[in-house]
Amino acid sequence: MAAQSDATPVPVVCALIERDGLVLLAQRPGHKHLGGKWEFPGGKVEPGEAPAAALVREIEEELGCTIEPLRPLPSSVHHYAAASIELIPFVCRLASAHLEPVGHEHTALAWVAPRDLLQPDLAPADIPVTHAYLQSLFQP
Repeated sequence: MAAQSDATPVPVVCALIERDGLVLLAQRPGHKHLGGKWEFPGGKVEPGEAPAAALVREIEEELGCTIEPLRPLPSSVHHYAAASIELIPFVCRLASAHLEPVGHEHTALAWVAPRDLLQPDLAPADIPVTHAYLQSLFQP
C-alpha cells in the first residue's frame, strides 16, 4: 500500500460565502472528525464533477440555499491521519438576498467580519484558505 504522502489527495471544495461584508462560517458537530471546529462549508467533489458545480451541490445539500461562485482562491493540500485532501476554495455569494442558510449538517452558523476570521477555532485545512482570502481582499 502506498504511503499516505504518496496518495492522491481527495478533492474537497469550500465556499467563502460573502454577504453584507461578512463571511459565513459553520461549526462541525461534536461527534464528527474535527468536532467543534469552525470551517467554510463544502464537501467532496464527485468523480467527473467540476469543482464549482460540486460546491453549488454541496451548499444546497448542507445549507439549503443556492450560491454563485464568484472567483476561485488558491487550493491547498492538507494531510490528516486518515487521508489527504486538496481544499479548493471559492469566494461566493448567495444567489438571492432573501435566502438564509440553514445548518442541516452543522451545529452552528455565524456571519463573521473578515478581520475576525482567524479568531474562531478553525479546522486546520481552513487556515491557509483564510490567509489566501484575506490577502485577496488587499490585492488590486
